[in-house]
Amino acid sequence: MNTPMRKALLVFLASAALGVLVLLLLVHKVISYPYTTTGSAQGTVDLEIPKGANARQVSELLAAAGLVDSPTYFRLYAYQRGATSRFKAGHYHIPAPTTPRKLVDMMIQGAADELVTVTVPEGKNVLEVIDILDAASIASKADLLAQALDPAFARSLDLPGLEGYLFPDTYLIPSYAPSAHDVLSRQLDAFAQRVPPLYQAARAEGSTQLSLHEVLTLASIVEREAVIPEERPAIAGVYLNRLAIGMKLDADPTVQYALGYQPSTGQWWKTPIFLEEYSGVDSPYNTYLYTGLPPGPIA
Repeated sequence: MNTPMRKALLVFLASAALGVLVLLLLVHKVISYPYTTTGSAQGTVDLEIPKGANARQVSELLAAAGLVDSPTYFRLYAYQRGATSRFKAGHYHIPAPTTPRKLVDMMIQGAADELVTVTVPEGKNVLEVIDILDAASIASKADLLAQALDPAFARSLDLPGLEGYLFPDTYLIPSYAPSAHDVLSRQLDAFAQRVPPLYQAARAEGSTQLSLHEVLTLASIVEREAVIPEERPAIAGVYLNRLAIGMKLDADPTVQYALGYQPSTGQWWKTPIFLEEYSGVDSPYNTYLYTGLPPGPIA
């Protein structure tokens, strides 16, 4: 065999060997990929898969969280498993590092977050609501306080504040410790869905000339004043008559709100109110001193 032909044969054999090697490596990659940890994440990764997320978006979220190194490889593997249309939305707690096979299995099965039931009764002020949420370990008290008392948060919702706008109800909240923003937004969303339509209907019927904020303010006073629900209409009627003739409301709950939390007794709503406190608490919420409605709801 002459030299040129020999060189050509050697080049061919080397190329063929390289091709076989590449093919073997590729086959090994395909076979071993589902069982190989490729991500850089360590510990438990909390990952939210939003509703409607497609396979590409899920793959990119996993890669961004450090759970896989290549969103493309993961997507191809999920496609090979026939799983791309079966991923379930939810909040996942994923122990890392983990394998693509386990990730696909997990996404098909769906998140297994438990729901915590939290009841926020009527007649509670913002700080009492935060105590209720904190007691249920829904979110940290510090975060809830910071969010609830942040004027920018209220302004972003076109609200004067959160007092009176956190809807009382029973809520099912995921146990994965959502943010304070998410928790409070649930209550604000419930308010927005239920209260304004009722107010608009009453306004259209001519049942009230008060603004929504004024209605909430009066309703919060009535709620705190009434011992039983059946008393509310009569109490509301008395206060509306006083407003109509320019008389002070003289509502005890507004004095209690102005007095605030009582560390010595652990009370939010001080009882009894001493005689000197009716005139001694100089607050725009004290309806024994100031005519008309207070600046806003008290609960």
